Amino acid sequence: MISGPVHGAIRHDLEVDGLITSYLEAGTGPMVLLLHSGEYGASAELSWEYTIPVLSRRYHVIAPDWLGYGWTAKVHDFERGTGRLLSHMGRLCQELGLDRVPVVASSLGASLALADASSVRPRLPASSIVAICGGGEIARNKHVDALFDYDGSVGAMRRIVEALFEDPSWADESYIQRRHEQSMIPGAWECVSAPRFRPPALGAVTSRPKPAYENISVPTLLIAGDRDKIKPSGWANDLQARIPSCEVFVVLGAGHLPHIEDPETVHPAILDFLDKH
Repeated sequence: MISGPVHGAIRHDLEVDGLITSYLEAGTGPMVLLLHSGEYGASAELSWEYTIPVLSRRYHVIAPDWLGYGWTAKVHDFERGTGRLLSHMGRLCQELGLDRVPVVASSLGASLALADASSVRPRLPASSIVAICGGGEIARNKHVDALFDYDGSVGAMRRIVEALFEDPSWADESYIQRRHEQSMIPGAWECVSAPRFRPPALGAVTSRPKPAYENISVPTLLIAGDRDKIKPSGWANDLQARIPSCEVFVVLGAGHLPHIEDPETVHPAILDFLDKH
């Protein structure tokens, strides 16, 4: 157990089914689970460094690194794919005694949380979901290409940062360097790249079955940046129409990570939703 770089947070390493699983913890009160995004260099620290200090004033916050990311074990399951991420996260929740807790999730984390909640046997103990720029479709453009075509160089990380944020000031050299360093943790590049590996004889990766969002039974808040370069226009409204008990909150002038780019707008919306549910 060590003090983490996020103000007020403590980093823990817990062995879950033989795999070291790292998470940040802060605050007291009702529990909240934070699930970070899935781009190269992503981690709980980088996703939630502005969110944890705010939420932990009212809530007991748990923010893990997904399997293969940050300081959690670098493992990829080629058979189960993201299903292994969810089952591992579910096991961590069991180990920590998390039962029926709100989930606040970003990008890939939000997509996985929504897909899990739509399944017959959810693995996450979500009592409600705040999905930040996750779920539904992704766009097809140069910015999405930048997220997938990462060669480990600082220049490629700069293109990822430019894709994630609307405000060009985020393409700051020190911030890019932080993300680049985390993308170069041994095994991290391989784990993020692995889902795209496929034997040439099998051709291109086929599309996966779409989640049955209509089956989601927990209150849901979709947070969208209106300048998101990764999601197609109108994605949140389209998804809202499929999810029962769903609200949409649009952040003007923000890109794909509005909780980082405009926390003063996003955090009150999250707190209001958590307080209601």
